[in-house]
Amino acid sequence: MPTTPLITWAVDHPWPAAGITAATFAAIGITLWATVRTARAINWPPVPFLVAGAGAIVCTAYSGDTSWRFAGERLGMVDSTERALMFGAGELALLACAVMARANKAATATDETAGSAGVPGVLVWVITSVQVIPCYATSGIVGGTVRAVIGPVLAGLLWHLAMGLEIRVARPEALSTGLPAIIGRELRERLLSRLGLAARDRTAEQITRDRATARAVHLAAVLELHPDGWMSGYRRRRLAAAVARSGAGTNGEQRHRLLQQLAARRTSGQLATVPLPSPWAGTPVPGEAYPRTPLGVTGAQLRVMDPLAVVHLVRAAHPGGTPAEVAALCTEYGVPVSETQVRVALRAGNSLTAPTVPALVRPVPDPAPVVPEGARLLSVTCRPAVPRPVPAVAAARTRTRPVVTAEYVPEDPVPGPDDVPDEQDDEVPEGDRDVPDPDPLIEQARAEYGTDVPGVRALKARYGIGQKRAQHIRDALGGTP
Repeated sequence: MPTTPLITWAVDHPWPAAGITAATFAAIGITLWATVRTARAINWPPVPFLVAGAGAIVCTAYSGDTSWRFAGERLGMVDSTERALMFGAGELALLACAVMARANKAATATDETAGSAGVPGVLVWVITSVQVIPCYATSGIVGGTVRAVIGPVLAGLLWHLAMGLEIRVARPEALSTGLPAIIGRELRERLLSRLGLAARDRTAEQITRDRATARAVHLAAVLELHPDGWMSGYRRRRLAAAVARSGAGTNGEQRHRLLQQLAARRTSGQLATVPLPSPWAGTPVPGEAYPRTPLGVTGAQLRVMDPLAVVHLVRAAHPGGTPAEVAALCTEYGVPVSETQVRVALRAGNSLTAPTVPALVRPVPDPAPVVPEGARLLSVTCRPAVPRPVPAVAAARTRTRPVVTAEYVPEDPVPGPDDVPDEQDDEVPEGDRDVPDPDPLIEQARAEYGTDVPGVRALKARYGIGQKRAQHIRDALGGTP
């Protein structure tokens, strides 16, 4: 058995040969592993797209064979190099247009439409039509038909499916915007409308009833015009059959529809004399459901916004409006809010305006004080009520009430050890029995106190004067008794 130098070297050097063999197998394994991993990482198109693309390639090659024969027999390309370079021009142009059409379709696709192939999509069918000519020129009628169908026609169809199938699989409900697709949809809708099948939500039974109802209305109208015609008996039999088929005898809704259509058919002549308002008589144009705000935001935009944000926008548009007016404007724009919500949004608080007392409500006088037997009433003094923090809904005014104090005086009072006689207001210092006019203390008190006039007791303690003079100074300064 002859041996090669490589085998001889491997036998003479077993360890280096084993190392080289192991390294070779390892490199092959790594290469296969990297190839498989790369193939898995590729985002492959859907399987139907791959199958359509493979079929388009085979049909394009079949069409290329026809082009090879046509170039040699009809075009005079006897040189093999020339024929190899020129015969596949149509197939390459078809492939290029198919790829560009698919790119245009993917670029113009949206959620509602499947996109348009554009000019490359039209060129695919133009090139397919031109390539049918070599098929018949090369193989005659029978063979040319086979070559045309299997070659360029199937190649064009499969390329069309390959370039558009991926988008249709992702969005099956998307509509194509190409001119043939638009014409096809329009013809289909018109045909369905002509056949009475346009309403997709009706069942077959309901469609039959509606057709019978329309036929019954027509026959009833004809019998009204020609009650004694030579076909009146035939029409009456057809009318009875149509009414029975429409189900008007058992279905109230269908009977109402039949009577309404018949009434409209019989009174259709009144349309010529129905009084209608003239559209040229200055009929006002209906406005929007909700007016626009001065800030340029429509009512539809306001209704999807937060109500507090709407309050700020409306207040910015109407800076002088009260919270009640702002609430009314928001409601007019379609965002119903209350006055309280407006005050919360604007941080305006509640109104401090005194509530208006109705004219029919009379003020209730304070009850007379009940004085027990043996007690005497002291002098009555009126002082303003002590201001307290009032709720926001309370009135801002203050009211004065007479404060009446009662002291019980026994017949024989016995002074206690801790009783200290109070200073009597009636004791007037020696020089104050006659109040001078003008009193010099008035200007001094005005300079010291200003408009914050103290009480009579404070004036007496400050200037060491009596009750009468202190009251005179207080009255002169405009104090409230």
